[in-house]
Amino acid sequence: MAYNPSGDRNSRTTRYRRTYHRRKICRFCADSSLSIDYKDYRTLRYFTTERGKIIPRRISGNCARHQRILTLALKRARNMALLPFTTSIVR
Repeated sequence: MAYNPSGDRNSRTTRYRRTYHRRKICRFCADSSLSIDYKDYRTLRYFTTERGKIIPRRISGNCARHQRILTLALKRARNMALLPFTTSIVR
């Protein structure tokens, strides 16, 4: 029986549902023709949010190796002014 913080042993509302999440695959491992290059800003834009933040590995599905390479390429593209650091918000 699942843990019930109220202490009621007869409660059936505390059972947890199991959900199936499909495992994401790294697109750079799957397709060896893709390469990570800081000059290719069109590819790098898919890995940033609209606010300019880098999308984490658990959401993008990249492996650890390619996520490190991708982060370095994004930071280089930002310093070369190919990608913005953040969006400009006018108040």
